[in-house]
Amino acid sequence: MNFKFLGLLLPFFLVACAQLPEKTIAKGDKQEEQMNKVGQLRLPKQDLTAPMLFDFLMGETALQRGDPDTASGRYLRLAETTQDPRIAKRATEVALLARKPIHALRAARIWIELDSSSILAHQTIVAILVSRSRIDEAKVYLNRLLGLENDPASFFMKLNNLLARNADKIGTLKLVQKFAKPYSKIPESHFAIAQAASFAGQFETARQKMKLVLALRPDWEMAAIYNGRILHHSSSANAIDFYEDYLKSYPKANQLRIIFARLLLAEKNYIMARDQFQNLLVHSPGNPNAALSIGLISIELLDFVTAEEYFNKALAFGYKDSNSIRFYLGNVYEKTNRLDKAIKAYHSVEQGNQFFPAQIRYAYLLSKQGKLNEARKHMQELPVKNDQQRVYLIITEAEFLREAGAHQEVFNLLSDSLKKLPDYPELLYDRAMAAEQIGKTDILEKDLRKLIQLNPSHAHAHNALGYSFAEHGTRLPEALELIEKAIKLSPEDPYIIDSLGWVHYRMGNLDKGIGYLKQAFIMKPDPEIAAHLGEVLWMQGTKKEAERIWRSTIKHYPDNEVLRNTMKKFIP
Repeated sequence: MNFKFLGLLLPFFLVACAQLPEKTIAKGDKQEEQMNKVGQLRLPKQDLTAPMLFDFLMGETALQRGDPDTASGRYLRLAETTQDPRIAKRATEVALLARKPIHALRAARIWIELDSSSILAHQTIVAILVSRSRIDEAKVYLNRLLGLENDPASFFMKLNNLLARNADKIGTLKLVQKFAKPYSKIPESHFAIAQAASFAGQFETARQKMKLVLALRPDWEMAAIYNGRILHHSSSANAIDFYEDYLKSYPKANQLRIIFARLLLAEKNYIMARDQFQNLLVHSPGNPNAALSIGLISIELLDFVTAEEYFNKALAFGYKDSNSIRFYLGNVYEKTNRLDKAIKAYHSVEQGNQFFPAQIRYAYLLSKQGKLNEARKHMQELPVKNDQQRVYLIITEAEFLREAGAHQEVFNLLSDSLKKLPDYPELLYDRAMAAEQIGKTDILEKDLRKLIQLNPSHAHAHNALGYSFAEHGTRLPEALELIEKAIKLSPEDPYIIDSLGWVHYRMGNLDKGIGYLKQAFIMKPDPEIAAHLGEVLWMQGTKKEAERIWRSTIKHYPDNEVLRNTMKKFIP
């Protein structure tokens, strides 16, 4: 709390506590009557004493300084001294902020005693008592709260929230059932039981109660949504069937339709999900979020015509984050080989979460058009907020150069970057790979050993160093040790499993090597893994199998140099 608020609160405190001289109060004074009748509060009449003012100032100052513990004690004493319900309410809030439940309970009791008709006071004390597992005491105040509510339905809609911190969920269910019993004609009472039952894991009870809720009030959309969620616990198909049937009867249940569409997306049922968002647009014309969703789903379906149409609709409907839409449009143009439009769309993204991805795609497309220098210049001029972003851009620029076959320039770029950012793992690893490409194996080893020293759990650093030794046929026992360490760090990585197979092959353990290489290839039919597996099979004498693997893989990766060179080596 700042001093500005303190200045606003102080007059309230003075009014609450100060007693005006008797002669200044005219009989029947309307202002006094209003002050004493608001909310049927029992407001005190007493002098403002120095200790009261001191406690108040100390309490507020403690809050401002981030010391709610001290503030809680001061406010509790004020509540007890002043017997003002507003101070008691404040004392309760401060005690809860300080996580002092005993103080909060004492203050809340004063609050209720002074303002017995306050629904908020009763809700607060129930929540405090429940959190302390004092359920029997909480029942007393719940009964009072039920009597205070003008509409019992409102009570039942709040009931589970008030009991949420009770660890005994079965006990909560029984308590809710007890309160609901006299109100069997009110759908909210059955809804409360269904909630409590689901929290207790009693889903069959919850399902039966939700049937009754929807029988009593079939057009209650929130209840229908909750029913779908309960059904989903047993079967997503049941939830899907229910939502689909419900929307036939209540096609304007837009919130439920959105929930349904999200469920379909989670189930990867993209066509049905898109249909739901399209129906949403029928019942909620001009909804930009629905249009965006249709566009994104259409990309998943590789339906770029529809994606483009609905992204443009989202813009026309006024979707706030137009930068994201332009990024998605750039993606559509790129996928449909309209590179000039893609470049323009990416370049038009000016801010937001998609700014960096868009600018990187922009630079990438420039590089693919042979404008490598322009692409690099654009990357280098992008504003960065921190070194991590800077490193990301450097790695991306290096990838552009690598794709262009400029391996020496990749090495130079990364070497210059490491002078400014010497301990960044990404730069060390990337330069090690670049060093391998230009035959600087000493730098590869130096960088990878430094990386392992900085991060002993870096599985790929261990793997890369071990693989390099295996590839060059040197220090094979150390290579095996490094790769086995990598496997322990990342046992499900197909590339590391490939390295393990390769080093065993280099050490003459063909059978063992084939086992690991087959495992890696099943996990990831990568062209380099195919090259390794084929070579070991060939050397073992299983030449037809080797050739079959090579030829089937080259169809999907016709430009992979490792695979092509391996095939040339063995197949004239």
